[in-house]
Amino acid sequence: MSKSESPHQGSGKKRHRRRRVNSTSPHHGSARGKSKAASKHSAQQSKSKVRRKPTGRTGSSKPVTGGTGSIKAGNTGSSQRVSAGNTGSFSGKGSKRIQSSSAHARPSKRGRRAPMHAAPVKKRFPVGGVLLIILLVAGVGVGAFFGIRYLLHPYEGARVEDGQEVTVVIPDGSSGSEIVQALLDAGVIHSSKDFRKAVQQQNADQSLRSGTYTFVTGSDCADIVRQLVAGPNSAEGQLQVPEGLTITQTASLVESSLGIPSKEFLAQAKASNYVKDYPFLASVGNDSLEGFLYPKTYDLSGRDKTADAVIRLMLDQYQSEVNGLDLAGAEKKLADRYNLNVTDYDILKLASIIEKEATNEDDRPKVSSVFYNRLSVGKALESDATMGYETGGAVTSDDLTKESPYNTYLHKGLPPTPICSPSLWNIQAAMEPADTDYMYFFIIESDNYSKHTYSKTYEEHDSAYAEALKEQAAANGEKK
Repeated sequence: MSKSESPHQGSGKKRHRRRRVNSTSPHHGSARGKSKAASKHSAQQSKSKVRRKPTGRTGSSKPVTGGTGSIKAGNTGSSQRVSAGNTGSFSGKGSKRIQSSSAHARPSKRGRRAPMHAAPVKKRFPVGGVLLIILLVAGVGVGAFFGIRYLLHPYEGARVEDGQEVTVVIPDGSSGSEIVQALLDAGVIHSSKDFRKAVQQQNADQSLRSGTYTFVTGSDCADIVRQLVAGPNSAEGQLQVPEGLTITQTASLVESSLGIPSKEFLAQAKASNYVKDYPFLASVGNDSLEGFLYPKTYDLSGRDKTADAVIRLMLDQYQSEVNGLDLAGAEKKLADRYNLNVTDYDILKLASIIEKEATNEDDRPKVSSVFYNRLSVGKALESDATMGYETGGAVTSDDLTKESPYNTYLHKGLPPTPICSPSLWNIQAAMEPADTDYMYFFIIESDNYSKHTYSKTYEEHDSAYAEALKEQAAANGEKK
């Protein structure tokens, strides 16, 4: 066999013949019939590793197995190539060394030893690629789900189990869409479409009120709309100021309801702090806001909870209520009937006394007439309630002898300030007293006895009062 012939060419019975391998070229032989010069020229042209090319047993292409420098040739005279891998190498001057991961060579099917080569490498799909595809598919699925749901229900919010009690705050000035979104976010409603339909059915577009609400998730949309029309139903952030409270009592209530310190509230509640914004405070006595902190239930959810904010809210309410009253017309009538020069502030003072003395709607104008009758003839009002403002509680006979500008037994006329914040009904009673000649009255209210008596003279009054005490004592005796 010449040097140009392939060491593997033939019938398979000839032994392999050693030859020198050029380590710089992947080709160490050529096809049968080519000259040594052509082979040398071919080797010189290839200075680098060539790509592995398949050879076939019958002339068709077949991948070369192995990745460590093995050699595999066909049996039909096809061209032979050396496949150089990543870790295999060829070295030596007359011998051929092959690094292989295989410990033993397997014999060929024709009974000859097959060349040493590495075990086939199974190609695996990268794990990271699989995870990436899974995440992409999941992302597309989730996106499609929420995209379709958003198209069907554009205001869908939190999913909360039905039957849960939740608090929802609707800020002042909220639009219809903002109210819907607040209800969805809290899980109160599940469909904006159903809620808007309920609003339209009740014609409540302009009637939904701001404030703090307590709702039960999953409630019927019609019921929720009705509650929003009725107003806040949650005590959270609310300040309930009943009629007849003094500033000191209001300060304590503000502290317990909103957490604003009572001392801070009283320090801020000075007329001089607000007279620029509220001109009706210009003539107040003692720089006091007594009487002007209007009694009402205030919702401060979503508002600044400061003493100043609360006071302004109450002054705004007073102004709103009084602006609907014809105070000037009432004062003219009072001047004509009683020959008295009465001011807005005087009406508020008298209304605060009526608030403390009268107990029902029928009493209010009668009590008002008694006080105006006494003022018109220069008599002292002689109201225990005014001295009660001084004592802060019950009034004794001794208290009525003590010096105080609020002791209307010792001082004629009205006290220097109102003695509480009166209701609108009592302000109206002070504006429109009943037309009577009464100069005295007494009202007794207890668990088992009630007596309301009005008299023109002191003698009538004294006699009626003595009789009432006997009746009350008898009622108590019967109870025992």
